[in-house]
Amino acid sequence: MSVIHPPRHIAWSTNEIDLSDPFQRRWYLRQVLTHGRVEDIRGLNLAEIERELENLDLPLEIYSLWKYFFETRHVEG
Repeated sequence: MSVIHPPRHIAWSTNEIDLSDPFQRRWYLRQVLTHGRVEDIRGLNLAEIERELENLDLPLEIYSLWKYFFETRHVEG
């Protein structure tokens, strides 16, 4: 089991998140992308964010930022 104890600025309604539960994992990703600090976001797996982006129900501004990032990061210039 992958239980974590997130900081309060990420999750204020619970003390534990079970990252082996797909629902809780997506919820945690959304929380970090919405409320996280740079160091919190650095701890995430970019491939997982890209894979789950459409399922995270992010605010439009945050979704658009990540969508653009993933669309352009593989473009050689």
